[in-house]
This record gives sequence, C-alpha cells and structure tokens, in this order.
Amino acid sequence: MLNVTTTTTPLSNPQKKIPNLLPLLLLIALLCSASYLLAALQRTSGGGAAPFSYSLHPSPPCTKLSSSSSNTTATAISSTVIAVDFTAHHGSAAAAGRRHFPVCDAMYTDYTPCHDHSRSSKFPRERHAHMERHCPAKNELLRCLVPPPAGYQRPLPWPESRDAAWFANVPHPKLVVDKGKQNWVGVEGDRFRFPGGGTTFPWGADAYIKEIERLIPLRDGSIRTALDAGCGVASWGAYLLSRSILTMSFAPRDSHKAQVQLALERGVPAMLGIFATDRLPYPSRAFDMAHCSRCLIPWHLYDGLYLIEIDQILRPGGYWILSGPPINWKQHWKGWQMKQKDLRALQSTIEAIARSLCWKKLKEKGDIAIWQKPANHIECNATRKASLMPGFCSAQDPDAAWYTKMEACITPQPEVAGMQEKAGGELKKWPKRLMAVPPRIGSGSINGVAPKMFLKDTELWKRRVRYYKEASTELTQKGRYRNLLDMNSGLGGFATALIDDPVWVMNMVPTIATADTLGVIYERGLIGTYHDWCEAMSTYPRTYDLLHADLVFTLYKDR
Repeated sequence: MLNVTTTTTPLSNPQKKIPNLLPLLLLIALLCSASYLLAALQRTSGGGAAPFSYSLHPSPPCTKLSSSSSNTTATAISSTVIAVDFTAHHGSAAAAGRRHFPVCDAMYTDYTPCHDHSRSSKFPRERHAHMERHCPAKNELLRCLVPPPAGYQRPLPWPESRDAAWFANVPHPKLVVDKGKQNWVGVEGDRFRFPGGGTTFPWGADAYIKEIERLIPLRDGSIRTALDAGCGVASWGAYLLSRSILTMSFAPRDSHKAQVQLALERGVPAMLGIFATDRLPYPSRAFDMAHCSRCLIPWHLYDGLYLIEIDQILRPGGYWILSGPPINWKQHWKGWQMKQKDLRALQSTIEAIARSLCWKKLKEKGDIAIWQKPANHIECNATRKASLMPGFCSAQDPDAAWYTKMEACITPQPEVAGMQEKAGGELKKWPKRLMAVPPRIGSGSINGVAPKMFLKDTELWKRRVRYYKEASTELTQKGRYRNLLDMNSGLGGFATALIDDPVWVMNMVPTIATADTLGVIYERGLIGTYHDWCEAMSTYPRTYDLLHADLVFTLYKDR
C-alpha cells in the first residue's frame, strides 16, 4: 500500500491573505448530494436489470481523515486486492430475525422437485409427458433442508472421479444390478467403478469413440459441442473430454434413477431431460454433434417430431449419430429379440424422415450410422417438393425453448448469399472459437451487444476471476472444484475465464434476462440451458461444487 505523508509548514508571512475555501466546500457538498440522489433514483426506478454489468467494484466509501495541528496523512487506494472474508459476522439482532429451516426427512435425500415421481404420475402418459418438468405449486413447496445420505463425503477429485465415485454418495445399487453386465458401472468396496462401457459399446466408450473418429473428424476443433440423448452414466461425454469436446448429456429420471446423478458425481456435464412434448431447453444451432446409442427414443413416431427437434438444435453442417436398433439389424435382430421386418421398417422410416429434413447420410459402418445436416437451405428449398411433410415453420422464434411445445415443422436456416456459405455464420475451430466474436453478435442479432462490448466483457471477467481466486484460495486448488454453475451467465465470460482450469461450467440464462445470450454461449464452444430461478433446476441435490450468482437477485427482485 502506498502511503503519502505530508507535513504542514508554519506560514512564513502571517500577513498573507488566506484563501476563502467556502465556495469550494459548497461545490463539493452539492456534487456529493447529486451523486447520492442519482444513485437512489437508479435503485428505486424499477427498470429491468441489465444482462451484464461492467462495474468491477462499488465506489470506495468516503474515509474520515484524522488531523492534527502539525500534520495530515493521506492514504492512496492500493492496487493490491484486499482479502475478502467469507465468514459470517451476523450480529445478535440479525440472528434473532433469521429464519430457521428444519432438516427434511431422509426420504427426500435425492428429491428433485420438478421431476418427482409422485407428482408426475398425475399427468398424461402419452408421449411420456408425465416425465417432463412438473413443478410443485406454492403450497406444495418443501420448507426444509434436503439432507445428504448417511456416510456422504466430498466427491473424488477430477480426473479420478471419471472412473470412480463414493457409493455412499449415491447409494443406489439398482443401476449396478440392471446394467452391470453391459459394463456401465460396478461396485468395488466402497466405490462405484465406471469401466466406460454402454449398452451398445460394452467394450468401452473410448474404443467406440475411435470407431466414430474413423468416420468424422473429432480432433481438428470443428466439433466442440455435443448432445448425448439417453446418456446412461455419461461415459460417452466423459471420454470425449480428452478430445476437447464438451457434451451436454441428458436422460429422464426413470427406473434407473441414479444415472444422471452418477454422471454429475463423476464430474461430467449432465441434466435431467426427455424427448416428450416440450422442446429441449437449448437454443437453435447449438450443437456440432448429437448422439443416440440405444437411447430408446422413438425417432420414427409422431411424424418425425423428435428428429425435427434434433434438426432444430443441430448446427448447420452438424452430425447426428445413431447406434443400436435398428442400425446393423441384420446382425443383431436375434439378440434384440425383434422381428427382421419390423427393424427393416423402422430403419426405412428413420431414413425417410432424415431425407425430408434434407440431411445427407454420410456413413453406415458396423453398428454406427451418421447423417449430416445441410450447411444451408438453398439446395433444400430448390429441390424439396412444397407438399412434402414436414413443411417449414412460418412464424416462430427458433430460440424459444422454455415450456415451448415441439412443432412438426422445420426451422428455416438463416439466409445466405451462396451455396458454400454456412447459415448463421462460420464458426472458428476450437479453441479459437472461444475468444472470437460469435456470429450472433457480429450480425447484430443480440440487441444492445456489439463486438466491442463482447471483447470488453471477456476482459472484465478475466479480471473478476483473478480477484475471486485471490479472495478464495480454494479456487486455485486443482481438484477442489469440478462442477460449477453460473446462474446468470451473460455472454459466458465467467466460464471463459476458467477455461484452463480442470472445471466445467453449466451456463444458465434466465428466461427473464433482458437479452437471450444462450446462443452466443454455444457459439463460443460452451454449454448451458435456459432456466427460471423461481423453479427448481433439472438436477439432483449436491451436484454442484460452486454456484456463481452475478446480478441474479437484482434480476428477480420483483418476482
């Protein structure tokens, strides 16, 4: 800290006129009053909260200077960051008014309010609508703290957690009983073990990914974001991380109720979700690759509605990978206990739907088939019959995905000037993609966010995260944190600043945010979801190591 000390010197000429300081003091008082009134007006105006803030710190409070007849000491504000004390210092008055929440019954250890079986049973089972989000009414909300299971302990650090987890943390043996033979998961002593297998790749996810890698490039940076539907314990996503591919894995809370919970316990991105009646909570053109390995999703039903949804969230030029029934049915039909004619018809229907979406089938080799979405719709519009179903959507917000019903129509891709141009703009290869101005910002699609503002936001969050790490040394300890949640992600600056740390960030864009920036986040090569923080998240208790909240309470102050 820089200390500047000045000492007053006695006046050499007592007859010299002392300057009148009264006007200066009045001016200072007037400016302070105006500043106070403006701040108060801003706090009480009730206007919408900005999606991001560029104020690093509040202004330092005025300090009352001590003085003496002989000297005055002025202390400059140091550029060194002041250590932040995170411990509580509540006075007795605050403690007296503090609300007390009792501990919930042990039956609620894995309670997921918006995916609760007892509530979902009241909803229609058609198209599995009962397994979607159904949140409790206000009078049904629990007013207690969800307890951990007996023997719970801090999860294993990454990367050890990819292959093992404490059994006591997720004490559900049913998945081991049902899926142990398929090499998903096993138990050794007090730990789960994850050999990396799956229903269609019992020999291991890494070997399975190498088979995919022979068909499409997985290491050149062109594929960064992936979606795994019906993910099991997310071994596919876990092993793609070594190829710098970040996967959003999702599955419903079904009879294998611990699969997503175990994925998160492993330190792999995952959330509860299902193909049913609502659109998935992701923006259009979000993923470079989507995957289904015996995910039990009826792609052939409902006029191809679920493949239409894949088309909606798949980036132009992106890939859809299918393994398991009906692929390679001639070899596996007996083991699947299905009739050959049914499997032939199933594959024929899927192929027809893919063609109606203007997808191109790239390869089918062994148990794997891969289709590619067109880079734009120029050829599709020119060659596709107008009467062919599904048709193109007319009036639709392609990024509206929160409690929005799926539609049996194709989302038109952004217009392009030529056949070789990629709709929505070309993305840089990873890792350059992270720092490059996203096409949605470069094209002016995000109101109020210009390229300069994007670059400024990136630098801002670099500084903020440095301050966080200086304030809390745990953030610098490798393995201490793995799963991070950013509750109001803005442009994804927080996650970007942590990109070199052994962590991943679930970026949340509140549905009431003043700007929909989730598409920008995906264009940077990050992942996330829409959410309304007035409701419970589609995850399990105890699945995140650190929650980051920037302007969240400001955003929801009137809710």
